[in-house]
Formats: sequence, structure tokens, C-alpha cells
Amino acid sequence: MELKGLRAVVVGGASGMAKATAELVVARGGKVAILDLPTSAGQAVADDLGGSFHVCDVTDFEGVEGVLAAATGALGGIDAVVNTAGGSRSIRTISKDGPLPLKEFQKVIDLNLTGTFNVARLAAWQMSKQEPNEDGERGVIINTASIAAFEGQIGQIAYTAAKGGVAAMCLTMARDLGSLGIRVNAIAPSLFHTGLTAGIPEEFEKVLTKDAAFPKRMGRPEEYARLAVGIIENPMLNGSTIRLDGGQRFAPK
Repeated sequence: MELKGLRAVVVGGASGMAKATAELVVARGGKVAILDLPTSAGQAVADDLGGSFHVCDVTDFEGVEGVLAAATGALGGIDAVVNTAGGSRSIRTISKDGPLPLKEFQKVIDLNLTGTFNVARLAAWQMSKQEPNEDGERGVIINTASIAAFEGQIGQIAYTAAKGGVAAMCLTMARDLGSLGIRVNAIAPSLFHTGLTAGIPEEFEKVLTKDAAFPKRMGRPEEYARLAVGIIENPMLNGSTIRLDGGQRFAPK
């Protein structure tokens, strides 16, 4: 798809990798709707980019439908959705206090996996009602996995299960939607300068990325953005989870 005139919904777009993606889309001639929490800087980001801001909590599964419809309406359609909402905390399968509480496991699944699927299914429905472009495309869905999907570290059991699910459903969803001209890919980043990791000191960063091949540093939000835009532009990228990790493989801890 062409970036000029592209209508993109960016979930989590108030900061980090999603914000960088929104900025790049607009710089290339596209329009964006920013979806993020009410406590985020989403309105300021949207104002800076000439887009719209829509308050969204991806774990409010029923509420997301209305939010996505409003964002699509503000854009006049939806050609791409970039879905980055997620997060976790360290919890082992068992600890000295007993087994991991199922409600804590479910919270991570809801945020990272169910929330991702919900946004994707609703975006696909909106895309399916549009006329295809000259190449037969109706839209592109980009979800965010993690290299933890493949080398989960100690304490990442819930996060690994969730991000593994995001990666695993990528090809199946692409097959489900292929007849409609909707592509689906996922990006699996390593450690990136976003959120809580944005201010990590350089010496600590070197420890965290010592196993990377090159570059031996954390990823930058604009590097995620460049891959997301590349996926949007290249029609042969479909059904794949693409690692964005500098050749890093997580050690057990």
C-alpha cells in the first residue's frame, strides 16, 4: 500500500514504537488516529500530527468496538492498524507463596493476546467493508509480539504465552483474511527504548544486550516504525512474524 493518503489506526500511539510509527506515517503523507489510555499524551500527539485521539483501553473488549468505529470514521476509512498495546510483570509458574494465581496469568493474556486479537478482528471487519485498491488490497494489520515468544525468560511465563499466541495466530489470520485482500503480520522486537526501559543507563543497557550479534544495544522506536512502514508498503509480506532484535536471543534470565 502507498503511504500517501494512508489511513492508519495506531494503538498505543501516544508513546514509544507506536508513536514513532504514527510520526513516520504522517511524514510520508498518511493520516493517523491515535488510540491510547486516558492518562496518556495521546491528545497532544494527535494534535502534533494533525490526527485524532480516541481514548482506549484494549482490555475493555466491548468498548474497543465503538472506539475503533469512531477512529475509522474520523479517518474516513482504515487501511492499516498498528497494534502495540501490551505489557507484563515478572511472575514465575510457582514461587515460595504457591502457584501463579490464574487471575494474574489471565490479566497478562487479556492485555497482550485477547486485546490484540480483539483489535485485529474489529479492524478486519471495518476493512472488509471497503473497496479494494488497484492491487486488490483492503488493509494491513500489524500486531506486536516479542522475542520472548520464542525464548521466554524466567518469570515471563504469562507474557511468553501471550506473545507466543500473537505470533502463532499470524499466519492463520492471514489465511482467514486473504480472500478479502487483508494482510496480517507481526513484529517481534527485542528490548527497545520504550516505556519503563526508555531511561535505562548505558552500562545497564550493555548488560541486557550482551548476547546480541549486532548492534549490541537496545532498539530505537524509529527502527520499529521503519519496519512497520515497510510491511505496509510491501504486498508480499504476509502471514509472518518478523524478529527485530539485532540477532539477540534471550538467555534464561
